[in-house]
Amino acid sequence: MTEPREVAQVVEHVVDGVYHWRIRNSAIGGAISSSHAVVAGDECVLIDPVAVEESALGLLPRPTSIVLTARCHQRAAWRFRDQFGVHVWLPLGAGEAESEPDRLYGDGERLPGGLRAVHTPGPEPAHYSLLLEPHGGIVFCSDLVGNDGTDQLHLIPPQYQDDPVEARASIVRLLELPFQVLCLDHGTPIVADPKRALRAALAEAPVHAHT
Repeated sequence: MTEPREVAQVVEHVVDGVYHWRIRNSAIGGAISSSHAVVAGDECVLIDPVAVEESALGLLPRPTSIVLTARCHQRAAWRFRDQFGVHVWLPLGAGEAESEPDRLYGDGERLPGGLRAVHTPGPEPAHYSLLLEPHGGIVFCSDLVGNDGTDQLHLIPPQYQDDPVEARASIVRLLELPFQVLCLDHGTPIVADPKRALRAALAEAPVHAHT
């Protein structure tokens, strides 16, 4: 099972319609594992959800769907699917999951909540980030970069990437997208000049050849 044992205690507001919660995940050495919700109209979309206290989750509208950016981020998705009776979306080509996904998606596809799928391989081939265009653009970035609760980003270490060179290329492609907020699967959101933080992380990290 990929669901961490820790449970988030609070849901935090990021920008209008976007919410965040996180745990210190003992399965990955106490690093942050983060989740988000996008509320748009009558939709409430959970992105890579870890477990969260019922009282905190209850501050959001009832979830209407779940989007996973990669197979490695199934987390509490299947339990939430059972609880709320919603569809789980998984990337095409992600391989066998712990349960059968309801929908598959590919690059450029429009997803629930107004999200757009952006193929960002490197961590694994079927790996995606998500773009939400309102508020100047919000990117939900999966396993390319992370932080430890600050605005300073680091690249995910190469030993956790299928192809570190391709991962760097995916970060460069993200920089071409229109966004002003960066939400992370492993860290806290950056709402002040996230592109500068991404460029700094690229500049500081060594380039690793693919082996």
